[in-house]
Amino acid sequence: MSATEHAAPTASEYISHHLGHLSNSHEQQTALVDMSIINYDTLFWSIACGVIGSLLMYMAARKASSGVPGRFQSAVEMLVEMVDNQAKSIVHGNTSFIAPMALTVFVWVALMNSLDFLPVDLFSVWIFPALNSVFPALGLDASVHHRVVPTADLNGTLGIAVGVFALMMYYSVKIKGAGGFVKELFSAPFGPMMFPANLALNLVEYAAKTFSLGMRLFGNMFAGELLFLLIALLGSTATVFGGIGHLFAGSIWAIFHILIVFLQAFIFMMLTLVYMGQAHEAH
Repeated sequence: MSATEHAAPTASEYISHHLGHLSNSHEQQTALVDMSIINYDTLFWSIACGVIGSLLMYMAARKASSGVPGRFQSAVEMLVEMVDNQAKSIVHGNTSFIAPMALTVFVWVALMNSLDFLPVDLFSVWIFPALNSVFPALGLDASVHHRVVPTADLNGTLGIAVGVFALMMYYSVKIKGAGGFVKELFSAPFGPMMFPANLALNLVEYAAKTFSLGMRLFGNMFAGELLFLLIALLGSTATVFGGIGHLFAGSIWAIFHILIVFLQAFIFMMLTLVYMGQAHEAH
């Protein structure tokens, strides 16, 4: 094996490798939109976080008692009460489904965001090299990519946003009726005489809501992931400055990122409730 094959990757190669996905194409995606590519890592970790979140809520409900609650029950009760109050204050209608849905969104997104706290080299440096002999049997390249954070993948965040859009359309038709929804689509906000402009404006509004919801979460989590990689590169310089800078910057950013993880989950939940509330109201 040549010395070139043993050479350490450059900073660009290191970041590109860590930002690659484990997909069915076995290569980096080049097109902005390619519906034939499935990112298995995003699917796996998003489903895993959904299952974990469901189990946590199930455990809280199963162990709930009318006596003095424990710390876990108290934390879950505070979270449920907070989400329920926000839902009732924003959505002027029946929130028997919307409040649990918002709670699910918050817990799910928060768990997916929290995966960003795993060491950046956990899979590519520590776990995957030990499985090099297994990958060929699975039809995978030994240098397989893997990204842990589903919300740092635009496919994942837009997928959730499309789900919110579907619920927004459902409640718009359910509350206003099919005729009322179509009438509002063509007559609001400028009146029926301006129906072409009304239709265009409303379509742009729905598209903007969906894309901004997904891209806001993606942008924040992708930036956080990229900063963790840059801090890791700082430590790889093997200098006193790099070592101290790595520990200091890594600690500060990790603490700050805790706020980002839960703040982005809260913002995503609140925007979901706002969109559900707008679906219940007429222009």
